[in-house]
Amino acid sequence: MAKKRRIGRKIGLGLLLVLVGIQFVRIDKTNPPVVEGEDFIVVTQPPAEVATLLRNACYDCHSNETKYPWYTNVAPISWWIEEHIRHGRGELNFSKWGTYPIKKAHHKLKESYEMVEGKEMPLPSYLWTHSEAELTNEEQQLLVQWFKRTGGFDTQ
Repeated sequence: MAKKRRIGRKIGLGLLLVLVGIQFVRIDKTNPPVVEGEDFIVVTQPPAEVATLLRNACYDCHSNETKYPWYTNVAPISWWIEEHIRHGRGELNFSKWGTYPIKKAHHKLKESYEMVEGKEMPLPSYLWTHSEAELTNEEQQLLVQWFKRTGGFDTQ
């Protein structure tokens, strides 16, 4: 029995040392520069309510304006969040909107309304710590209709 406790303590100590050690592997929290004239909100000029919804529910992962909360200092959570941001910006970066060719921008508007309409965005895991990003049904519909109108999908 004592031998099992010693083994358990060694395993626990080993895990603790690994957890402490990985804290030295930091993520890069430097946001790329934002060119105001390329930003989605600047380019598309949505109503103020839509702009607020976009900033609260989308911009943290889908722009170069990410705000890094305290828990992004804790590995391995920080690594997971960094990957979400990298992937989000790769799929759609509102800070680069003005650089998108028309066909790509049109496609991204369609994907945006489909993701919001299908309640796939914002991600449920993001909402755990960002209650301001949770969209009511009315807010979802407002965003969906605005994306559709902006992309010309409401006339099809």
